[in-house]
Amino acid sequence: MSRALNLEPSKCTGCLQCEMACSYKNEGAFNPAKSRIKVFTFHDEGRFAPYTCTQCDEAWCMHACPVGAIALNADTGAKEVIDDACVGCKVCTIACPFGTVNYNHDTGRVIKCDLCGGDPWCVKACPTGAITYVELHSAGMDRMRAWAQQSPAGAASVNLPEQAKHAATYGQSG
Repeated sequence: MSRALNLEPSKCTGCLQCEMACSYKNEGAFNPAKSRIKVFTFHDEGRFAPYTCTQCDEAWCMHACPVGAIALNADTGAKEVIDDACVGCKVCTIACPFGTVNYNHDTGRVIKCDLCGGDPWCVKACPTGAITYVELHSAGMDRMRAWAQQSPAGAASVNLPEQAKHAATYGQSG
């Protein structure tokens, strides 16, 4: 069964241990700037959210690469950068709608999460369980589908004027 990273921002404290572990594993240095996972900080709210490559089924980065330097690892499901093939054109960084493919200025090639070959260091380093490595069916797809399938009136009524909220709540029209 395939596995995936499950990210739970509500558990993230912003400690950056995931970034440190990732950069050390992949670059041999404790340098968050070279990490393949990032922690986004919402300064005004005092909250944090880890994010990294979601290993998309329809991996735009992989399809956009003109030299075929991103390939599927059949064992882990990760779309991995083949360093020897990457020419550093950065087309994949533009193609990724989530901004999780980054350019490494030191090597002149791109970097992205490769799930550490099936043993993600970010997971091992996270002290709060905000990052876990779970069976693919447990990675939140069911939660996302359930939220997306909520009744239109229930989900949309929060932004409606008071009269429309009343109508939506009580099944009245106009």
